[in-house]
Amino acid sequence: MTKLVIARHGNTFNQGQTLTRVGARTDMPLVEKGRKQATALGLCLKERGLIPDVIYSSSLMRTKETAKFASAAMGIKEHAYALDIFNEIDYGEDENQSEDKVISRIGKQAIDDWDKHAIVPNGWDANPKEIIQNWIDFSKQISKTHDEITNNVMDISEVILVVTSNGIARFAPHITGDFDKFTNEHSIKLSTGAFGVLELSQGNWRVVDWNIKP
Repeated sequence: MTKLVIARHGNTFNQGQTLTRVGARTDMPLVEKGRKQATALGLCLKERGLIPDVIYSSSLMRTKETAKFASAAMGIKEHAYALDIFNEIDYGEDENQSEDKVISRIGKQAIDDWDKHAIVPNGWDANPKEIIQNWIDFSKQISKTHDEITNNVMDISEVILVVTSNGIARFAPHITGDFDKFTNEHSIKLSTGAFGVLELSQGNWRVVDWNIKP
């Protein structure tokens, strides 16, 4: 059985700093709390028996560092393969702006629609169809790999970890084919350092857990 673990990177701001919308054009490292969140992520995955066979991240430092610290906590030396498809979205003119300024420009309803239904606000550079298709193509590829493995080995379980960002992770449940059901049952956001688990069974993906905070 294939399990896809989708994790959000750890914190990139220290307590007391003004939080801003950090997107694809801003490559920030983890702060100390973020490194601790990444370590806690690894320990939690290990405790749950979700040690990954393969790890992917985005090309951004915050996700690669999260994968690195999580791997160390699990006691593994898996290399994280960086894929641009997992890079955060581009927040356009709201990139690096405080939430107050963002809401002032686009309105609170636009933020609510983004957080509840993944509707991209006006002015943000993100193509939902492309992001969804990337997730679907990725899920098909790992499904194919799993099928090839299980043809030779009985009852094998494979775990794939993807470390990405909030704006990208929320589209992953589209691979289940029923995103509306997912949004009715879960908040689509992942907290920093949190993760979700999707499981492939009989050719279909389903969300097992979401927004688990180690």
